[in-house]
Amino acid sequence: MSSNVNIPATQSSIAAPTPQNTPLTAAPITQQLSRPTVPDIQEGGEDDGDDEPPSPTPGRAGNNLGTAGISGLGPQQQAILSQLVQGKLNNLVGKSSGYIESLPLEVKRNVEGLKGVQNEFTKLQMEHKKEVLELERKYLALYTPLFDRRLEITLGHSAPTQEEIVAGEAQSLKDDPSHTPLPPSSVSPNVTRANPGPGIPEFWLTALRNHVGISDLITERDAEALKHLTDIRVTYLPEDGNKTGADPSALGFKLTFHFTENDFFNNAVLTKTYIYRDELGYEGDFVYDHALGSEIQWKEDKDLTKSFEIKKQRNKNTNRTRLIRKAHPTESFFNFFSPPVPPAEDALENGDVDDEELEDLEERLELDYQIGEDMKERIIPRAIDYFTGKALEYDDMSLNSEDEEDIEEFDEDDEDEDDEDIDEVGS
Repeated sequence: MSSNVNIPATQSSIAAPTPQNTPLTAAPITQQLSRPTVPDIQEGGEDDGDDEPPSPTPGRAGNNLGTAGISGLGPQQQAILSQLVQGKLNNLVGKSSGYIESLPLEVKRNVEGLKGVQNEFTKLQMEHKKEVLELERKYLALYTPLFDRRLEITLGHSAPTQEEIVAGEAQSLKDDPSHTPLPPSSVSPNVTRANPGPGIPEFWLTALRNHVGISDLITERDAEALKHLTDIRVTYLPEDGNKTGADPSALGFKLTFHFTENDFFNNAVLTKTYIYRDELGYEGDFVYDHALGSEIQWKEDKDLTKSFEIKKQRNKNTNRTRLIRKAHPTESFFNFFSPPVPPAEDALENGDVDDEELEDLEERLELDYQIGEDMKERIIPRAIDYFTGKALEYDDMSLNSEDEEDIEEFDEDDEDEDDEDIDEVGS
């Protein structure tokens, strides 16, 4: 994906021309784009006589919409002006400033030659990423016996060894020096698959609920079904015997959710597959193309993705009433297996997708991809940390860092609004 090219707030008359003077994507006017100078509008009765009007202050006041430069405009006029400027910028997206076209022929040849060099770099970069993916696949095979061991203990099919308990206690003391060690006890040798022990009840439900983003998706009805979730695994694409419905050569990964028999659906396994695009993103990383989910075989009246409403309906001819049931989509974790579908390129080019609809779809796609990524990179590798809540400390650190950035941006916007209020009061 391409990133925005920032337009500097001020440009010196002696500065060399830039190759590109417009952003690669339509960016909001509030995101580091220079704003046109709009002179103050003087109101009647405020002429100070021979005093010269103050000249605009270089920088913010002269170049920013929403500051002292347009304090004489009302909110509606300011909004209209911002929309007009944004429209002009949108029309310039991707258009050349004319600099490249003005270069001498030999320089243009050099530019085209560098593009060829860049193509070779991109090819090597793709090979690099594929090798990294193969390395992840190699270590996933090494992790698998540990994940198998985790499954045995959580299901109660095997008791932890004394060595495993000692290592876990040592880690608990390292994390919390005030941790109280468990009293010694004899481990029953009779714990087997046929004669299971207590295991760890609701292990995966608890782990998922301790993830900040996923917990918001789990309803109380979902929780009853997720109590039957016994394991989550990841595999990398392409895989042998690919049954995802995707291109056999496509790169990506698949999440597999294992369930015991339950009252909600017949599936013993649900999958979610994420497919990467054929080309890397501009920053050199794999970019999601689309996702595929299992079709859930819901048992009668147990579809957790729908709510049912009973209504009375009267026949106008016979005057008889009957009860009808209407199904409505509702929030559910299991909507995760029906991922949003990106619009076709033709629909985007023809403008068939409404802007608000497109924005909503982009947010849903971003959330869907983020959950898949967190499942792969965080929850599956460190499920015990999410079960105990230890992972929340690190998630909170990450969120706090993002919140600080949001607060800083908010403060800057808020400061601009305060300037507007002061100007309007003093006008």
